[in-house]
Amino acid sequence: MIPTMTKTPTEFILPNWNAPDSIRALSTTRLGGHSAGPYQGFNLATHVGDSPEAVKSNRVILCETLELSPEPCWLNQTHSTEVAILDSVENYKVDADAAISRVAGMIAVVMTADCLPILICNAQGDEVAAVHAGWRGLVDGIIPETLKKMQSNNDQLMAWIGPAISQSCFEIGDEVRDLFLNRFIDAQRRFEQNRPGHWLCDLPGLAVDQLNALGVHQVHCSDLCSFGDVRRFYSYRREKRCGRMASLIWIKSDA
Repeated sequence: MIPTMTKTPTEFILPNWNAPDSIRALSTTRLGGHSAGPYQGFNLATHVGDSPEAVKSNRVILCETLELSPEPCWLNQTHSTEVAILDSVENYKVDADAAISRVAGMIAVVMTADCLPILICNAQGDEVAAVHAGWRGLVDGIIPETLKKMQSNNDQLMAWIGPAISQSCFEIGDEVRDLFLNRFIDAQRRFEQNRPGHWLCDLPGLAVDQLNALGVHQVHCSDLCSFGDVRRFYSYRREKRCGRMASLIWIKSDA
């Protein structure tokens, strides 16, 4: 049973990385907020069936708590490889699964409830990205597409993988595993067979391998499981009807 929620978010997950002082980054939890029913808590997604008024209130709480202005550049995520460049709050590609910002105060954000939220910044602290990567996005290339559109050299980037479904909780079939094996030579080690035709898939590990292969060697993982931690996280695979957490990254306006 989910405990009664307070109205103000009581916890943010901060990356365990050594990012420049100009960078702010975090993931939300489900604790706090105005949402009820299967979305109970701090749901920040408008597309899951939650009350629009509750989501609006939750987003106001987020912005007020973190002193965000303007508000995050919310995306319409479709498991694509589209990448938005955040030049202004009025003019950016909304239909995308990753966002890049080089403008101080422009907040890149992705929403997840089992998929990987990947936050990226460069060593200079003047370029950031947020990536939404489920298994489809990883197979299709959302990570290389994002890095391709960043101006920084890959060896100057660091990444953090936030709360997501862990290998022990993520079962897939032969067809999904085959897609990875056909594209990525070393992917086999990220799958563990648990019954005939079915495998436990290490999504964070697959993302780490891709980032490393592209020259990003400073990769950090939260090691937090969205499926297993019922109190703190939404999980689509666990609940189907549920809210979404947000992972945000931006360059501070006073940087």
